[in-house]
Amino acid sequence: MKLIRSIYIFCGIVMSVHGRTSELPEERELTTNCSNMSLRKVPTDLTPTTTTLDLSYNLLFQLQHSDFHSFSKLKILILCHNRIQELDIKTFEFNKELQYLDVSYNRLKTVTWYSLASLRQLDLSFNDFDSMPISEETGNMSHLEILGLSAAKIRKSDFQKIAHLHLNTVFLGLRTLSHYEEGSLPILNTTKLHIVLPINTNFWDLLRDGIKTSKILEMTNLDGKSQFASHETQQNLILENAKTSILLLNKVDLPWDDLFLILQFVWHTSVEYFQIQHVIFGGKVYLDHNSFDYSNTVMRTINLEHVHFRVFNIPQERVYLLFTKMAIDNLTILDAQMPHMLFPTYPTRFQYLNFASNIFTDDVFRKPVQLPHLKTLILKDNKLETLSLVSCFVRNTSLEHLDLSQNLLQYENDEKCLWPETLITMNLSFNKLADSVFRCLPRNIQMLDLNNNNIHTVPKEIIHLTSLQELNLAFNFLTDLPGCSHFRRLSVLNIEMNLILSPSVDFFQSCQEVKTLNAGGNPFRCTCELRDFIQLEKYSEGMMVGWSDSYICEYPLDLKGTQLKDVHLSELSCNIALLIVIIVIIMLVLGMAVALCCLRFDLPWYLRMLGQWARTWYRVRKTTQGQLKRNIQFHVFISFCEHDSAWVKHELIPNLEKEDGSVLICFHEGNSDPGKSITEDIINCMEKSSKSIFVLSPNFVQSEWCHYELYFGHHHLFHKGSDDIILILLEPIPLYCIPTRYPALKALMEKKAYLEWPKDRRKCCLFWANLRAAIHVNLLETREVCELQTFTELNEGSRGSAISLIKTDCL
Repeated sequence: MKLIRSIYIFCGIVMSVHGRTSELPEERELTTNCSNMSLRKVPTDLTPTTTTLDLSYNLLFQLQHSDFHSFSKLKILILCHNRIQELDIKTFEFNKELQYLDVSYNRLKTVTWYSLASLRQLDLSFNDFDSMPISEETGNMSHLEILGLSAAKIRKSDFQKIAHLHLNTVFLGLRTLSHYEEGSLPILNTTKLHIVLPINTNFWDLLRDGIKTSKILEMTNLDGKSQFASHETQQNLILENAKTSILLLNKVDLPWDDLFLILQFVWHTSVEYFQIQHVIFGGKVYLDHNSFDYSNTVMRTINLEHVHFRVFNIPQERVYLLFTKMAIDNLTILDAQMPHMLFPTYPTRFQYLNFASNIFTDDVFRKPVQLPHLKTLILKDNKLETLSLVSCFVRNTSLEHLDLSQNLLQYENDEKCLWPETLITMNLSFNKLADSVFRCLPRNIQMLDLNNNNIHTVPKEIIHLTSLQELNLAFNFLTDLPGCSHFRRLSVLNIEMNLILSPSVDFFQSCQEVKTLNAGGNPFRCTCELRDFIQLEKYSEGMMVGWSDSYICEYPLDLKGTQLKDVHLSELSCNIALLIVIIVIIMLVLGMAVALCCLRFDLPWYLRMLGQWARTWYRVRKTTQGQLKRNIQFHVFISFCEHDSAWVKHELIPNLEKEDGSVLICFHEGNSDPGKSITEDIINCMEKSSKSIFVLSPNFVQSEWCHYELYFGHHHLFHKGSDDIILILLEPIPLYCIPTRYPALKALMEKKAYLEWPKDRRKCCLFWANLRAAIHVNLLETREVCELQTFTELNEGSRGSAISLIKTDCL
């Protein structure tokens, strides 16, 4: 395979360097374009390695032997449209690789031949030769495939010199034709013969001989100056030696009757495919379908394209029936501006009908027709309006392919559609069809084209098109990708240039079989709703047609103009369910971590202690000097039961005194006044103390004297209006364990927070810090620092209360 590596330009010179595979040597090709430069002679400064030289459309009138002497690699030489009058083929004797030589459209009168063994295409057409420029040397060019000739006179003797050559194409470009010797053309041995006639030339003899010459015959410029011989005689002559199976007539300008005779003549030949392009006919009509002999033919296809009618003197219907009564398989009448078409009342054998680019209306479907073998019907670019009428027209056919594009078709919901079961391909593009069209479709349709209509959505209440494989909805007004619940076999979907912002979930769930999707040119809204659509191309590479240039964000404005492939939408930000799951998992992990900390490090206890410490400092900071102007002699009064005296002696008192001994502790027995009752002593101790500490335990609850002290402490609390009671919970006491006869204790525990003695020794530091913060207060009276010597005497007398003796020596 050749690969273009580089290009060089020099005064119209284009060089292409081609490299083949590594096994083959490198080959260079250089194209020099010197056309349309008003040159009068061949330039002498051209690159010798030129392989293609174009000198067309100049003023060259003579070629010298030295002009092409240096171009040893020359393969293609174009000299058309100059003024060359004489040509010596020997001029190119050193161009051993020359394959293509075009000297058409010059003023050549003579040619001096020289055998060029490598020459494959030689064009001498449209020159001023009087006779065919053929010699014995021409017959020696065995590689010649395409030969273009020109002459005013055509004789048998001219073609006999090349009769042995097996040519692919012979092209006769005639400027003038003064004489044609009958039987000259059949001497040629060619597959295709193309004759371009001069104006006002009798083409009949050339047509007759041409049909006996080649398999493909093409004739251009047939006008009304032809003189037809006897119709019956010509028919008999042609049938004997006819070879042509494909006949092409271009630029035909004839009266209707002359065209009729050509049709009749060709009908009885070997022609199977007959095409007439760019035809103009009209005038009086004397011959119509009633005069045509439809018997004895091998014709299969007739094409009439780009037909223009002159004024007729009889209704055109007689012309229509001429063609529709023909027993052929394929009929095309394209761009003929026909408003109507008639069919015979009996069944016809048509398999292919093409009436595109006419002006058919719904009237063409009013009468029933019998087209049992029809497989393809093309009615594009007409004036049809009612889709249901078309369905009724073709219901009794074998129709497989239907083209109704570029019409004015509409469909109303109450109209009945009766399509044949065989219909598999429909083109309904460029019409006025709305959403309702999906209720008027063939059940077995496989390929459906609905682009450029007025469709806003695909209704859900439609028949299941289980065979549909390709659907084109481009250039409509869809706002969402259609689901495939009704098109389970859909593999190709085109919805480009609609109004789709983001595809629905239904599309991804129901369109699993779609292998090719064209959704470009839509105003995409690049939000989380589009994430699955973007991922679709990543996971199925090559599925999106036009990716990624035609897939552009329109919304939001900050992403406008951004290609979808450059938009990043994370799974976490778009999947709400996933986000909730992750949050729940995180909360569970944190909860488990907190629970583990609580179990391992007793975190709730620390939190309660910190809270108690904070509340204590808050109360201390709010306490005013006026609130402290009482006659306070002790910092704390301690109340405890005998059972807890060991803890008080070994833990509580040493830790309260361990810093500087400035904490003064009062016990009612150690500081009692003789002659006063125990009750008065308890009250007196509480009033002399800034704080009252109650060491709570189940044994404390069972002690009536302890409860008595609590009662007075609780009563005294309301008198002072301050929080001066400190509860230390030495051992847990559930509220329900407190006897009902001690409501004061239960009320106090419910009202006040307490400090809980930790069982873990590592937590004691925080406990003592909270306790010291709770009893921190400044005594109003100046007192000397006293050295406290504390001792505890545990007595259990008749009152059963805990008594601690404290001896105070004041300096």
